[in-house]
Amino acid sequence: MPGLFQQIQAGKLWDFHGGIHPPGRKEQTNQKPIAVLPIPDRLYLPLRQHIGVAGQLLVRVGERVLKGQQLTSAENSMAVPVHAPTSGTVLSITPHTSPHPSALPELTLVLEPDGLDEWRQREPLNFLTCDNMTLLSRIQDSGIAGMGGAGFPTHIKAGLTQPVDYLIINAVECEPYISADDLLMQEAATTIVKGIDILCRLLNPKAVLIGIEDDKPIAAAAMMAACSQREHYYVRIVPTKYPSGGEKQLIQLLTNKEVPNGRRPADIGIVMQNVGTAFAIAQAVLDDHPLLSRIVTVAGDTLNQPQNVLALLGTPVSALLDACGFQSQPQQRVIMGGPMMGFTLPDLSVPVVKTTNCILAPTAQELPAASTEMDCIRCSACADACPASLLPQQLLWYSKAKDSDKLQEYNLADCIECGACAYVCPSEIPLVQYYRVAKADIREQQREALKAEQAKARFEARNARLEQEKQERLQRNQQLAAARQQQQLASGANTAVADALARIKAKQALAAPAEERSKEQILAERELKKQQAREHQQQKAQQQKAEQQATEQHNEPAEQTPAVTENTNSKAAAVAAAIARAQAKKAAQAAEQHATEQQVTPAPNTEKSHQAEVSAEADPRKAAIAAAIARAKAKQQAQTEHETNAAPATASTANKPAAGSDIVAATEDPRKAAVAAALARAKAKKQASAEATEQTAASTTGAPEPDVAVTEDPRKAAIAAAIARAKARKQADSENS
Repeated sequence: MPGLFQQIQAGKLWDFHGGIHPPGRKEQTNQKPIAVLPIPDRLYLPLRQHIGVAGQLLVRVGERVLKGQQLTSAENSMAVPVHAPTSGTVLSITPHTSPHPSALPELTLVLEPDGLDEWRQREPLNFLTCDNMTLLSRIQDSGIAGMGGAGFPTHIKAGLTQPVDYLIINAVECEPYISADDLLMQEAATTIVKGIDILCRLLNPKAVLIGIEDDKPIAAAAMMAACSQREHYYVRIVPTKYPSGGEKQLIQLLTNKEVPNGRRPADIGIVMQNVGTAFAIAQAVLDDHPLLSRIVTVAGDTLNQPQNVLALLGTPVSALLDACGFQSQPQQRVIMGGPMMGFTLPDLSVPVVKTTNCILAPTAQELPAASTEMDCIRCSACADACPASLLPQQLLWYSKAKDSDKLQEYNLADCIECGACAYVCPSEIPLVQYYRVAKADIREQQREALKAEQAKARFEARNARLEQEKQERLQRNQQLAAARQQQQLASGANTAVADALARIKAKQALAAPAEERSKEQILAERELKKQQAREHQQQKAQQQKAEQQATEQHNEPAEQTPAVTENTNSKAAAVAAAIARAQAKKAAQAAEQHATEQQVTPAPNTEKSHQAEVSAEADPRKAAIAAAIARAKAKQQAQTEHETNAAPATASTANKPAAGSDIVAATEDPRKAAVAAALARAKAKKQASAEATEQTAASTTGAPEPDVAVTEDPRKAAIAAAIARAKARKQADSENS
């Protein structure tokens, strides 16, 4: 059995699933030559006219440009530039209605032609002597994109590095009314073949297959004549069937290969280009002629002269219609593209772009508008007509439900939007419109997911960069610290730093939790605390011993000199006076308390109680007066002692040798007086508290108690204090004399 290549060489053809046979209606235009459209007054050039991204602007408003000059630059592989179709002035760069089903405004350059049609300098290339990179750069810089409808950048397809088995030139042009490629092959077959030669130089395929439908006999004959001198160039006449011009369908027709789901033709060794693209490649390489114009089929029963015209890119649709004798009707529709895959234009200012191949202006009887949508009757006619072997009914339900997961599961991406399903639907359901909306939603979701992934990647990269910078700073700081430490060691200044570090470490060790410290550290801390306690005890014992020795020296009466004795006597007198004041104050407080209790507790003898209260009130006053007198006497005695301290003590002892015992007695009397006063105060306080308790008990039981006993003790205490003060005063006077 012959292999696939032998079958292809023998001219064998295959078939694909589905397809329909709408009326062609190409005879209106395919029998007339191509007309050249005059330069319009304004050209509207969208900055993006292909699948991909727009280039960067190279001109400014008010700048004059030449024919063929680049208006944008291609800084991305998915970008191709836009050129000036003729010489003129840039009027504005502003949003304008786009040639798209959505009709959303796109950034558009408005050019005012000057009528001179002045070219820039051109540099043709010899593709036989140029390398592949030069050829690919020329194709991209010339702004060439796929002209069969998709608009994919041509230099990407032509620059594949993987092996290519077959280069397929799509000249089928299966959609009704459209005959632009048919006329191009009739008039420029030789140039098209030169463009195929350039593609073969870049791709080096095993064979070139040129597919043409059997309703184009003149074009097929012209292509066969142009390819007669080329080996492995095969022109194949395929049956007329829609959509045999689809990429995957034509591949299956000519090679019996199916492109797997989600894959590209290049993955199975096949590259496909349109005949219009091959023609543009030849012009760009051989003549340095960028893509400035294209052939557009202008058809419809509202036109007096339907024909194919060569129109500059950016020409408004209204200019094409006027050139063909357009006669508008009520509710007139103008369609860009064919009747199967085209879309209705919102207004006639939409410009011609690189992917525009047809402008259709039908009457209402010629191409009726879609009627009211009805419910699906599940006839399966759409599934039978689908060339991609999909399930349009299921896709419709999931499109209405916006179930993107199910849409992807049922391979919505494989839909080529040919419109065959909608053409055969008896319920007039615009299936393709639902699919387009669903595809747009999925693309938007994918873009959002891609943005989220990119944002996540940027966030992680930022965190990694910050962490790396942190580690680098830490490493630098460690290196600087090590360098400083070495410098300090070299200069001999390491001792203080080491001590400070040791202290810090010791504090940290003490401040650390007990479970984090080792056993040796805990034992060392305990020994340190014990040593500190022992030292504290020794210091305290030494201090007590020193105080005891000082007290003993202070208490030696016989061996003290008269000056020391006099100082001691003055101090004792001051102490006695202070004790007397305190005793008087306490006696006054006790008397007040007793008086309060007497007011609360009733007594049978009212006169005696009143006399006791008066005595209690009088005694504190006398005690206070006596205390003040004692303070004054003590102060006077201290001043006198200070004056007499300068006199020699030996003279006094020499003149009175027999009076030693009297001096000792005199020094002892104030002490005895102070001791007696203290005992009297304690006794008075104790007796006062006891009597207060007894009186409280008596008031509770109702037994009468004499009031004289309550008031006698404070008087005795005051009298004792006065006696003590008198003795102290007498002693001081005797010493002064």
